[in-house]
Parts: sequence; C-alpha cells; structure tokens
Amino acid sequence: MSDDSKFYDSIAEGYDELHMAEQLRKMSDILAALGTDIPKKTEKLLDVGCGSGISTSVWSCDCTGIDPSEKLIGIAKKNYPKKKFLVGKAEELPFPDRSFDIVICVTSIHNFDDVRKGIFEMKRVGKDRFAITVLRKSQKVDEIEKLIIINFRIKKVVMEDKDLIFICKRRD
Repeated sequence: MSDDSKFYDSIAEGYDELHMAEQLRKMSDILAALGTDIPKKTEKLLDVGCGSGISTSVWSCDCTGIDPSEKLIGIAKKNYPKKKFLVGKAEELPFPDRSFDIVICVTSIHNFDDVRKGIFEMKRVGKDRFAITVLRKSQKVDEIEKLIIINFRIKKVVMEDKDLIFICKRRD
C-alpha cells in the first residue's frame, strides 16, 4: 500500500464532509464542458481515483470506479450500491483495451505513483472521451499538463477554482 493510500484510508470517514461540495462543483463543470459528449445510459464510464464515489455518483450510465484506498472503496460501495467499485491503481488498470466510452479522473492524477504510466493506462482503456482534472497548486501540474497534451487531443480546458479541467479525445 502506498503512502497516499494509507493517508486516504486514515481520513476515509471524514472524506465526504471534506470534499463533497468541491467534488460536486467540479462534476458540474465537467458535465457542462462535455456538452453533447455526456455518456448515454448504455455507455460505460471509468472513474480513476474515484475516492468515496462522489465523482462516480453523478453519472446515469454504466459506471465503474477504481481507487487504491480500501476504506474509500468500502464507503463508495455502501453509498452507491448500483455502481461498481474496486480497489486498484491507475498504473495497473485491470480492464481490456478500449473498454470504456469515457474515462474521468478528478483531482487524483497528482497522487499517482507514476503519472506517465497512469495516463497511458487511462488512454489504453478509454475509447474516445476523457475528462481529467489537475490540482493547480500541485508541484506536478506542469508535468501532468505536458503529458495530457502529448497523449490526448484537447477539446477544452476549464479553469476551475482549484483545478484545470481537460476535456479530451484520443489522439490516435
């Protein structure tokens, strides 16, 4: 278990109280930025670094959330029983190539052990649409932004209060 997983396990009980309002604001911005690219009910969405499931909960399609924190995944499963959640890392996504219509990653990419590998994995399992938010005050923001630009075709960038929101398509 990484240090970040241990940290998030330690704050899991208060996670929603700390982050729910902020996460829901970001999700509103993402939904607005996607416009007509919002997934239909029959489409599949992957939420990488889903935490307690807040960012997964707003979608009405077939949703799967993945996060390395066992305790946060436990909360997500309890709070959103109609969604699928599993413990796992962004750098080792246990899904076939192009198995999700849309992949989202909300304010978690800066916590990846290997950002480059995590982005590669998200791109590998995603078919075409991606929404990735990056904490603007992260020390890794410049590196992450460059990797997003290299790996995706950016449709829109939204400057949110705390994050940069990248709405992207596959480059290949």
